[in-house]
Amino acid sequence: MCDDLSHCKMALAIAVLMDLLGGVSLLVGVFASLKLNGKECGDVLVYSGILFIVASLAGWVLWYSGNIEGLPPKTELGQLNSTVDRLARRVSRKFFSHRRNKYYSKSSRV
Repeated sequence: MCDDLSHCKMALAIAVLMDLLGGVSLLVGVFASLKLNGKECGDVLVYSGILFIVASLAGWVLWYSGNIEGLPPKTELGQLNSTVDRLARRVSRKFFSHRRNKYYSKSSRV
């Protein structure tokens, strides 16, 4: 049932909990009129709710980065992989050799 959530379950739980706490705190701070010793204190809940939601981003980033799968092995990609690799190497060599020659020719003139 939860195969897609198999990695980093703790980061997911922290992110969801922080989002829930932040959302509830934010909504209570906006819509409820809370007074303590005659002073309005809804702003504190709004600000703390925003901080909870922003802090939950760290949990979401940890969960997402923990669930990134690696590249498939070369045997699964077959012949296409080697062709793409050769093409990419050829283009990058041409690009970097052009840049390298451009910079070396400028430095040798000085």
